[in-house]
Amino acid sequence: MPDPSPEDEGAIVSRARAGDRDAFGELVDRYQDAVRRVARAVLHDADEADDAAQDAFLSVLVKLAQYDSARPFRPWLMRIAANVAIDRKRRRQVRQGQPLAPEAHSHEPSPLLHAERTALRERLEEALGHLPERYRVALVLYDVEGYSHPEIAEILRIPVGTVRSAVFHARRTLRPLLDGWREGS
Repeated sequence: MPDPSPEDEGAIVSRARAGDRDAFGELVDRYQDAVRRVARAVLHDADEADDAAQDAFLSVLVKLAQYDSARPFRPWLMRIAANVAIDRKRRRQVRQGQPLAPEAHSHEPSPLLHAERTALRERLEEALGHLPERYRVALVLYDVEGYSHPEIAEILRIPVGTVRSAVFHARRTLRPLLDGWREGS
């Protein structure tokens, strides 16, 4: 489902703030995939990311009255999602070497394409695991979610220059790790 225009988003958020459960459900439907991606970038575990996404939306529901309607909703939501995932990561017991569960696809064009996608996803997840958390989150917000550097700075509450640096260093670190990924798979 495409993101709402700012006017649509504002109307939906206003209805949700007034207690309209259907409006809050619309917000969840529109943003759940993005929230999961941000959580997964922090947690590296699909199940934990789903739990973190639920926690983030619960937190949003509780804090909705505090939301400043003069500002865009999505960055506010993403900041909450990132914070929830980071808090969850800090609280969980250290578990190393646990691979991410492969995502089920209901319609793959071919087994070869599926194998290539799986190999790329595994290689990318492994490479992302070598990045410090601040680089990984900034890179996912920029390259996957499409946020601008100033928006990421607002979401993560860090200077814009720090965001630019994190994305640059993340890419520079990933480049040799992903170089020739097909030959290595």
